[in-house]
Amino acid sequence: MDMNTLFSTALGLQAPWRVADVKFDASKKRLDLRVDFPPGSTFRCETCKEPCKVHDAAEHEWRHLNFFEHETYLTARQPRVRCDQHGVRQVAVPWARPGSGFTMLFEAFVLELARNGLPIAAIARLVGEHDTRLWRVLEHYVGEALGRMKLEGVTKIGMDETSRARGHNYLPLFVDLLLARVIFIALERDHETVTQFRDWLTQHGGDPEAVTDFSLDMSPAYIKGVAEAFPNAALTFDKFHVIALANAAIEQVRRQEQQTLPELKKTRWLWLRNARDLTEDQQARFTAVRALAKKTARAYRYREMLQHLYDLPDRTAAEAYFKRWFASAVRSRLVPVQRVARTLRDHLPGLLRWFESRVTNGLLEGFSSLVQAAKGAARGYRNPNYMATVIYMRLSKLDLRPHRVFPLPST
Repeated sequence: MDMNTLFSTALGLQAPWRVADVKFDASKKRLDLRVDFPPGSTFRCETCKEPCKVHDAAEHEWRHLNFFEHETYLTARQPRVRCDQHGVRQVAVPWARPGSGFTMLFEAFVLELARNGLPIAAIARLVGEHDTRLWRVLEHYVGEALGRMKLEGVTKIGMDETSRARGHNYLPLFVDLLLARVIFIALERDHETVTQFRDWLTQHGGDPEAVTDFSLDMSPAYIKGVAEAFPNAALTFDKFHVIALANAAIEQVRRQEQQTLPELKKTRWLWLRNARDLTEDQQARFTAVRALAKKTARAYRYREMLQHLYDLPDRTAAEAYFKRWFASAVRSRLVPVQRVARTLRDHLPGLLRWFESRVTNGLLEGFSSLVQAAKGAARGYRNPNYMATVIYMRLSKLDLRPHRVFPLPST
């Protein structure tokens, strides 16, 4: 078997395509495979599938998977045919999608690396390509997969935000809580966000009226949006956000008390964690500073009491407990604690709904940590579309496999 035939077989080419020439440049570490077709070849019209004669051809180049450590390129005359019925039509080559400068196997390799957590900048260095070209590949396949996304049967939704950059740059995420997948990312955070999600859900076969539960924070805009777009959905205010409000109150009290008690400096994380989660050394330090910081310790105690709410067996017991907690909190003389107590009182139905729905954004919290880790590894995303692409790719359970033309090695 000669070299041309060997590479034709390795590439899975079928007549009339064949490898016509092979060139290797050791100094450039580059392998060039010229693919061509014999004179008189016919190709099928992309519209009617009838065989047609070649009208003309233009030369194109595609980056392929490396041959060992050597960059490999396919070059071919891409023909146009003249169809008696449809006129001049471009012929699609079997090894690459239209408009791409890469073979589909190269794109599949990039997709696999990106799906498994390698930052795009690192992939670009590995394969020797500019990261902007690779982002186009990822956006293409993610976009195709999102177009095929099916959302029938979605009934329980979690909604949260993940930070994209410093400041108030957030991407709202919508998660199917039953199947544990991100199903929509809004690129803007505004009063239309929930409406955009409703439209997306409908476009992909979902039914807004079938959604029974929403887990979210106490954002007035989101509460209003869900009420208008999902009339049958009950709101559950996520318990992680509820406790986060209490943590914020502790921090405000700590900062105030720190002005007269220097021992409170650099103790923020001690107050935000549960005592049982501290190391032995941390517990010793926390015990000492808690004995000194009377106000901060009281705010901490109110958070502990609020956490106990979620240990109660049912809504009735929780409602009675909350009333006692609220009465004590508003008499605490700690303004941040009082403010939290009144906020929760005003949103009590959604807080107590947890005892019936049991839905939380814990899944989203886990997703957010994965996204932030990826963002850190890639040194941030300048483009919100890039960050959305990564989230969809890793957390939406999409079928991202390109249409495989070349045979892949068996596993």
